[in-house]
Amino acid sequence: MTSSSFKHILREQAKIRRGAAAGALGDDGTRCFFENLIQTWNRVIETFDGEVVLAGYWPMGTEMDVRPVLVALDRIGVLLSLPEVAAKHRPLRFRAWAPDEALVEGDHGTFHPLSSAPLMRPDVVLVPLLAYDRRGYRIGWGGGYYDRTLELLRKTGACTAIGVAYSAQEVDEVPVDDYDQPLDWVITERAAIKIPEGA
Repeated sequence: MTSSSFKHILREQAKIRRGAAAGALGDDGTRCFFENLIQTWNRVIETFDGEVVLAGYWPMGTEMDVRPVLVALDRIGVLLSLPEVAAKHRPLRFRAWAPDEALVEGDHGTFHPLSSAPLMRPDVVLVPLLAYDRRGYRIGWGGGYYDRTLELLRKTGACTAIGVAYSAQEVDEVPVDDYDQPLDWVITERAAIKIPEGA
């Protein structure tokens, strides 16, 4: 079986698991994730000097809702941005955003800041996913946007990638291709998992 075929099977299974976890945990899952990320935040940013720019995302479907985290970090002065699909097969770009600012609907049902919002380079990126393993590899929707984005960011400076998931989305091993970018952390409703370097 090819890596692409295996990923497709895992992706379909992971959609079901994530949906079941979101339905079973509801607001409790969001609250526990929130607590784990906030408690871990200082460890996440300890290698950065000065202001930190965080890239969140606007949740779709059963993705973990990170909006309470964005509001809380905005209140303590963290600069926020949200991703925008620039073009197919291209890295995402990020625009500045604050919780009281309007959004517009983009491709694939996403929402992003107005085109007048300044472009930002994030230091920390919250990455939605369908499945992950303890080596820090993930399966997304299959468009490759986050892999291209993380590759570009890591070529231009420091960048910490945090996978956002329910614990039920963990698998033993994600099939890996040359272009796959590993995560630095995975934070779920149960734990904040630091991925060892070279895992």
